[in-house]
Amino acid sequence: MIFLLLLGVPTALGHVYLWRRLVVDTTRPRTLGRRIGTWAIIGAFVLLMSTLVVTRRVPPEFGKFFAWPGFVWLAVLFYLAIALGIAEIPRRILLKRATLVPAAVGAEPVEVVPDPSRRLFISRSVAIGSGIAAGSVVGYGMTQALGAPQLLTVPVTLDKLQKSLSGFRIAVVSDIHLGPLLGRSHTERIVRMINEQDADLVAIVGDLVDGTVAELGEAAAPLRDLVSRHGSFFVTGNHEYFSGHEQWISEVEKLGVNPLRNEGLTIAGGIELAGVNDVIGKSYGDAPDFERALTGRDRNNPLVLLAHQPVQVSDAASRGVDLQLSGHTHGGQMVPFNFVVPVQQPSVAGLSKVDDTWLYVSRGAGFWGPPVRVGAPPDITMIELRSAG
Repeated sequence: MIFLLLLGVPTALGHVYLWRRLVVDTTRPRTLGRRIGTWAIIGAFVLLMSTLVVTRRVPPEFGKFFAWPGFVWLAVLFYLAIALGIAEIPRRILLKRATLVPAAVGAEPVEVVPDPSRRLFISRSVAIGSGIAAGSVVGYGMTQALGAPQLLTVPVTLDKLQKSLSGFRIAVVSDIHLGPLLGRSHTERIVRMINEQDADLVAIVGDLVDGTVAELGEAAAPLRDLVSRHGSFFVTGNHEYFSGHEQWISEVEKLGVNPLRNEGLTIAGGIELAGVNDVIGKSYGDAPDFERALTGRDRNNPLVLLAHQPVQVSDAASRGVDLQLSGHTHGGQMVPFNFVVPVQQPSVAGLSKVDDTWLYVSRGAGFWGPPVRVGAPPDITMIELRSAG
């Protein structure tokens, strides 16, 4: 209910705004066009709210029939509101600008209020232009979200890394978000891309699914085909807790992916690898525990931590972690959300440093909600560890 309230109120206001600009301002009172437009806006709002409810309560094979139109409309609504908002200033200038009619010499010119036809022309022009702009952005964003993730290579120098381990490659993937819009073929493509890179280790840093094992177990099954020299590892994201984290932890383990639940180990004879639960796990009796995860580590070796949310880096830095690998942000997913993410997280995407700890944040390989990515293409990242010597 809280989720629906938080999203329902702004979307309702957004639909009212669209109704004013796209229906009321572009049609004459008491006409068929206005009635059709009004019912279309009402129907769009009902579709969107139904999508938010239905996709969380029915199997993905049924939920997709609501998810596709509903979530695409959410993206269109968002960018239409932005386009119309940007057009408000020129629109108001054009509507308020009076036509000055020359008068006799020495007399003041006469102001003539624009007639209704001119107001309709201006409003319709703004509506059409905004619709074209929003549709173009959403169309482009869908090609980005549904296309293959970008394959990135990011070198990271660690002072403690042995020279013999320089070049050690970790495939990092996050936020796969299997659900009503992304299924088995999505997982298969990700596995194929990772396997082609001949990685030393695979790190899946949370938000693998948006649904239960019963609903999405088959979609996640290709993870059993992941190949790397030192294994594949997984930590929970917030969406695992929404989807039944205990079942999913057991499921990924059956698929040959090793869950790190506040625990660590030594790999390749000289790298400490640890993983902590997501911060939201505290509400499910499964809180992150850095002390437990880092107990027994060899302080002569570099320490790599898997933690879903970048905000966990403050705890990591205080405990001497050399590199934290995270996701969660989606890189903002749709501009301008990339400007909002820093309010909660220390990094939106890419490599940065917090005190003496490197932080790498993946934009993720999937998406949540709208199948749209604007300014934040999906990625799979090869972290290449390098020795300082």
